[in-house]
Amino acid sequence: MSVATRAELPADVAAVHAVEEAAFGRSAEAELVDRLRATARPHVSLVAARGGDIVGHIFFSPVHIATAPPALQPMGLAPMAVRPDWQRRGVGGALVRAGLDACCVLGSRAVVVLGHPEYYARFGFVPAVRWGLGCEYDASTDAFMAIELAPGALAGITGMVRYASEFAAL
Repeated sequence: MSVATRAELPADVAAVHAVEEAAFGRSAEAELVDRLRATARPHVSLVAARGGDIVGHIFFSPVHIATAPPALQPMGLAPMAVRPDWQRRGVGGALVRAGLDACCVLGSRAVVVLGHPEYYARFGFVPAVRWGLGCEYDASTDAFMAIELAPGALAGITGMVRYASEFAAL
């Protein structure tokens, strides 16, 4: 069954909250989305819908790399959630692809993610250590990944990647 991806609307907030809670089994990620929605500029917040039901959600927000020029506009993918009864049906993949496209439209030239290496590699993410990038959180070098949305965008960019302060509550 196919789903449609689209920008999150104000009417989707409660459904997004429910998807985040169902996927993670707790409210922390849903509350993170609420905080980021209010403060992160720019951001990308997309939903996957089947009919009138929201079955998935993805959020991208700015990250900071001290050596990055403003034109890089790096974004962090987090969180991504798919309702448990819709997992393993391509919903997450559709959200990642649509989200990366939306980040390109915003002018972002690179995206980072802290997640499952096997999953995110299929979209072109590779370990961020390849560019000398580190994660401010305790994470394996395999799990902290990056993708260039413009060829060569991360050339010469090194250092610690810092997420918005809202992530500290996780």
